[in-house]
Amino acid sequence: MMKKETSVLLILTGGTISMGENPETGSLAPLDKERMLSFLPELEQLPVNISTVSFNPMIDSSDVNIDFWVKIAKTIQENYKDYDGFVVLHGTDTMAYSASAVSFMFRHLSKPVIFTGSQLPLGFLRSDAKENVMNAIEIAAAKNADGKPMVPEVAIFFESALMRGNRTTKKSTDNFDAFYSYNYPDLAKSGVHIKYAPSFIHYEQEEKELLVTPKMENHVFVFTLFPGIREDAVRAFLHVPGLRAIILRTFGAGNAPRAEWLYNILKEATDKGIIIVNISQCLSGTVYMGRYETSLNLQRAGVISGYDMTLESAITKLMHLLGNYNDPEEIKKRLNMSLCGEVTL
Repeated sequence: MMKKETSVLLILTGGTISMGENPETGSLAPLDKERMLSFLPELEQLPVNISTVSFNPMIDSSDVNIDFWVKIAKTIQENYKDYDGFVVLHGTDTMAYSASAVSFMFRHLSKPVIFTGSQLPLGFLRSDAKENVMNAIEIAAAKNADGKPMVPEVAIFFESALMRGNRTTKKSTDNFDAFYSYNYPDLAKSGVHIKYAPSFIHYEQEEKELLVTPKMENHVFVFTLFPGIREDAVRAFLHVPGLRAIILRTFGAGNAPRAEWLYNILKEATDKGIIIVNISQCLSGTVYMGRYETSLNLQRAGVISGYDMTLESAITKLMHLLGNYNDPEEIKKRLNMSLCGEVTL
């Protein structure tokens, strides 16, 4: 029998992958851990020691919140020294948010944390679950010639691609290749062999003890511009009690209507210390503040560029920064830094 020299912790949180069909009603409901694992006998054949821990209760990913992200991060922290890598089974709807949030909670991460799930439940005949789980575990256990982890960062594996977690967006409700990294190359591709792209993978320069910063502040809102938007609606939105930061989803390369009322409202907000980050509504490309005249008013109003961050990454990065810093200027400074590979400056 092959000696199993590496160990991976499989963290079951819920989502479609954990569902099974109720034989009486035909509806989908969460399976218990033992029933889930019964659909994965192939795990015994992997040259990896696999342990499992299950959230109780497991949840639909639409119910994900900050406490849930903290629970994932702390589960990994508590088991960090005992395993070579971690695989988080998660629902697809908010997986990109969770992977982004967890990536910001970790400092000096030197082991793989791979999120995966499925479009069809594990027990379904045509389910994509098995392949996703098996590949994710293999990646979490993979080491290079020096015995170091191949992918020591938070990533999402789905269908045949390994993507940086805070660069990934769910693109489809119907296709098995449900996720895509529009502004950053894949970290690996799975086929007959798993082919890694080390030049795109983040490696810590020196090994330090894992630091987890779980504080997050949720006084963040997302506002999408559209042609014909009403002044009273924008004004009401920006007067939400406790509001500390806004993600402004603009047109194209970061453009907005040149209406004077919009400039005045945004300027009033930034003068009060509200942070406004400019993110394009486009899935691919970056924000270029000042390239077009239609973004000059945003600059004048104190709006800052979100460059090529995904919406999921921008939201969770702001939550992380607001939870750990009070000074708006310090938060703006760190927004214009790459904390864990989430943005190209």
